[in-house]
Amino acid sequence: MNKRIDKIMGELERNYSLRVFEGGDPYRVLIRTILSQRTRDENTDQASTLLFSKYQTINEIAEADVEDLEQLVHRAGFYHVKAGRIKEVSQILLDEYDGIVPDDVDELLTLPGVGRKTANCVLVYGFEKPAVCVDVHVHRISNRLGLVKTQYPEQTEVELMKVVPRYYWIELNDLLVQFGQTICRPVSPLHDDCPISEWCDYYRDIDH
Repeated sequence: MNKRIDKIMGELERNYSLRVFEGGDPYRVLIRTILSQRTRDENTDQASTLLFSKYQTINEIAEADVEDLEQLVHRAGFYHVKAGRIKEVSQILLDEYDGIVPDDVDELLTLPGVGRKTANCVLVYGFEKPAVCVDVHVHRISNRLGLVKTQYPEQTEVELMKVVPRYYWIELNDLLVQFGQTICRPVSPLHDDCPISEWCDYYRDIDH
């Protein structure tokens, strides 16, 4: 399995460059990831850009009117809930953590609206700490490749941690997300353009 993963990751590394989100700032990464829940990537980008164009600091967001936050993050969907959460999380961080985002997964999971995907993304993109961040792309592609056979993202995280070497964990999410956006799409994946079809169970099992 390790050799297969090396081949897959090597091809993805050749085809995609790793991105930096929100300047790598842990707080902004946290808020962005909360906004990304149950919405499309482009909606997250727009909502995050609008939010941080008006409010640059954790103090400003904590003090902002929730109705104003709702308007700014409207494109992210579920904006009533998300606006309330980012305001509440900001206040908790100020009250309990001196405004500093914790770099521990268990601490992150105590924050409202923060599940395992969000916590692990904060570790990876905010702190560059190894963690397996499983979103819809990672869940779909890992199963298509045959690296895991799971039904839920939480299961995928556990199984990927068993089979993917730790030195790939930081780059795994970003590479698979970009691959999922461009080639391994949910519907009509571009098999002819796929750089890793040689190691893909899904490709091998379909009729060509």
